[in-house]
Amino acid sequence: MSFDVENQVRPELGRGERLLWSGMPSQGLVLRPSDALMVPFSLLWGGFAIFWEYSVVTSKGAPVFFTLWGVPFVLVGLYMIFGRFFVDSYLRARTYYGVTDQRVIILSGLASREVKSIALQGLNDISLNERSDGSGSITFGPSNPMYAMWSGTAWPGTAKKIAPAFEPIAEARRVYNIIREAQAGAGRNKV
Repeated sequence: MSFDVENQVRPELGRGERLLWSGMPSQGLVLRPSDALMVPFSLLWGGFAIFWEYSVVTSKGAPVFFTLWGVPFVLVGLYMIFGRFFVDSYLRARTYYGVTDQRVIILSGLASREVKSIALQGLNDISLNERSDGSGSITFGPSNPMYAMWSGTAWPGTAKKIAPAFEPIAEARRVYNIIREAQAGAGRNKV
């Protein structure tokens, strides 16, 4: 456990709760499976919006409304092409994960600190998605297939629609095993 990460998670612990693991998502540029669709779509959207705006601005006598109409589409296109990667990186740099003997903790937030706490005892659906290098994601709860393609895209509002997850983390299988062992221990302690 990193000392800095542990110091971020430790204030959230309850009396008698033991921290078993803490970590952060991978840092820097992270490409996800959803980017196989998002990158071409964003290039088409952004390319058309920029072409539209350029055509209107350079044509003589075009109404001001047409010039203004294209601006939001260009801004959305630029966000989809470039901005979402910066927002995603910024969010991951401010996200901390913790596993205790009682629950899973996710600390995150753009402007304010958001704490998600998931009790291990009642958690039935835990999914591990492991890559060949050992990194991967652990999802807590059922995934909604309608929002699965937007997972991790840093598109505003999508985080509320998808299941909480540790994504992407190093040594995902080891963390998954820690969670399963803690879950088994939490069940024994309550009986």
